[in-house]
Amino acid sequence: MAPGQEYAHNRPMRPAAAPERDGEPVADRAPLSGPSGGRYVCPMHPDVVRDGPGTCPVCGMALEPVVAGAEEETPELAVMTRRLVASAVLTVPLLIVAMGGMAMRHALGPRLLAWTELALATPVVLWGGAPFFRRGWESIVRVHLNMFTLIAIGVGAAWGYSVVAASFRTHGGDVALYFESAAVITTLVLLGQVLELRARQRTGDAIRALLRLAPKTARVIRPDGREEDVPLAHVHPGDRLRARPGERIPVDGVVTDGHGAVDESLLTGEPMPVEKTAGAAVTGGTLNGTGSFVMRAERVGSATLLAQIVRMVSEAQRSRAPVQRLADVVASYFVPAVLVVAAVTFAVWGMWGPAPHLAHALVNAVAVLIIACPCALGLATPMSVMVAVGRGAAAGVLVRDAAALEVLERVDTLVVDKTGTLTEGRPELVSVTASGHLAEAELLRLAAGLERASEHPLATAIVSAARARAVEPAPVADVRAIPGKGVTGTVDGRRVALGNHALLDELRIDATGVAIRAEALRRDGHTVVVVAVDGQAEGLLAITDPVKPSTVEALAALRAEGIHVVMATGDARSTAEAVARRLGIDDVHAEVLPAEKAELVAVLAAEGRVVAMAGDGINDAPALARAHVGIAMGTGADVALESAGVTLVRGDLRGVVRARRLSRRAMRNIRQNLFFAFVYNALGIPLAAGVLYPVTGLTLSPMIASAAMSLSSVSVIANALRLRAVAL
Repeated sequence: MAPGQEYAHNRPMRPAAAPERDGEPVADRAPLSGPSGGRYVCPMHPDVVRDGPGTCPVCGMALEPVVAGAEEETPELAVMTRRLVASAVLTVPLLIVAMGGMAMRHALGPRLLAWTELALATPVVLWGGAPFFRRGWESIVRVHLNMFTLIAIGVGAAWGYSVVAASFRTHGGDVALYFESAAVITTLVLLGQVLELRARQRTGDAIRALLRLAPKTARVIRPDGREEDVPLAHVHPGDRLRARPGERIPVDGVVTDGHGAVDESLLTGEPMPVEKTAGAAVTGGTLNGTGSFVMRAERVGSATLLAQIVRMVSEAQRSRAPVQRLADVVASYFVPAVLVVAAVTFAVWGMWGPAPHLAHALVNAVAVLIIACPCALGLATPMSVMVAVGRGAAAGVLVRDAAALEVLERVDTLVVDKTGTLTEGRPELVSVTASGHLAEAELLRLAAGLERASEHPLATAIVSAARARAVEPAPVADVRAIPGKGVTGTVDGRRVALGNHALLDELRIDATGVAIRAEALRRDGHTVVVVAVDGQAEGLLAITDPVKPSTVEALAALRAEGIHVVMATGDARSTAEAVARRLGIDDVHAEVLPAEKAELVAVLAAEGRVVAMAGDGINDAPALARAHVGIAMGTGADVALESAGVTLVRGDLRGVVRARRLSRRAMRNIRQNLFFAFVYNALGIPLAAGVLYPVTGLTLSPMIASAAMSLSSVSVIANALRLRAVAL
């Protein structure tokens, strides 16, 4: 193995291998067309997951699909819309009748007027508001008081009081009725629910856009040469598929024949098409612009890269940011406190308020209950997280959970690996130096044989160079990889070691004969691999990994953000310092083993720094997991992706800048929402209780309170939706 380098897969991010049955891979071939397995989750309480639609037992909100479907309207939205339309049709004439004053009383008489209001209001309250009463009752039974507890008590009190009062009016009494208040509150709450559901639907636009990238069918080539279009769910690994010009690639696979220019902006963000010929990998959802080719399906259904991205974004949107704990603590005390305030309001107005005492007490208590619904407070954080995660996905930044999104804002130190992070991760062998005992071709034959089984980029460079020079890799036995040091094995009966000086020291091999030449190559920025045969250093392989064109720009942007960049690499110090000089990195830690990278992260964190780690290799995983935020290059190894809180699909450090900007804007948006929700309730509850009545003689109508409550939720969601347009 190459000196100081960690093994890493140099290919695009991919899902874990499919399970096998009788030696054959078995993939989940479910198409990307809707909810994942019919599972539903609460947008405010992601730990609440059910097998079908329903309501959250904690907050009472409608559950949403775990993975947003391609459809634009949910069943919950359709139901609420029907109830809203029917309620509005009855509420408008009810308002006309109730506001008609003395003219309406003289025209209909007290008795008929009361029955007319009752007839118009009852369907609105009992049918239109049925979901609110049901959820309110469930909240009381489960002892999870929430916004629907307040709505149900408030509307129920107004309607129930009016039903009793109507009997007095029918006998000639003149007791005030509040049927119109109960109906208007119900209608306005329904309107708020519809607006909220529509706005929440828009938070899933990013996922729906991804879902639409997957074609519905694939053109399969049968063994007899016949071609036919089949549903995507019927495609199996190993099937031969035709990709025609202007069509999207149906699944992940490999080109076997023909060529095409494929738009991979889904993965890379680059608008220029990539030429694909035999042997090239293609990804489902990308667009074949020109040319026609045949491909072999390798990963289908939920095993494709596109499905994995959809799943990751969906899970991240349902995760909870640490800042949500503040809202949770407040909400846990809020509803009981509001019930107490409403009871006190009722008692104060009932004893000391103006006549009619009971009517004023009821109106103000209901206003308190309605205006204090904590929906805006509960939605403040989840809505911003959902929109921000979706915006990040569109920019090639996949956030695994909301905690990573929150911490990114405070990151002040970034530890970066070199190979595959700062550099292309596609190294090339530039020279072979033999010491004299072996010819260069023989030296390369032994090294290529030893590295043939490895997927590391440096191993690939050695094997590719051997084949390009028509050197056949030697057969090898007893191969043993030593992370961070190299690899050993038996070739043609000889013990061969390939690696850095740490490996040679461990094997007690003297490398002084090649040391001067090796150091000169390292100072030029080359990675040097020492080849030892039967305990003797026989030569050197010099490998160059070009710096990514975007790295200089990314590092400049990170410094402008106030982030201190640290390079941590297993490569030799001379090589690492040569690359660091070109990039302007002052803090370099070279020749570090994987465990030492994790220790470096821990030391920086102990100094009080908020540390992010960016890497792509298998041996970057410990450091990625130890960092406050792990950032994986999408071109890296699966284990690195699993250890990271953020994945950069394009494998480009500029994505770190985008991720940080996204974090800062998302957290600012969350703070705005929380501030608005707290201020709204802090001002609204005293007004509804009537604190201004002694000065102004005015009280807050329950109808106005219900409109304000609905608009507060919609305004919070509308503010969150602004994140969809932020520049990253």
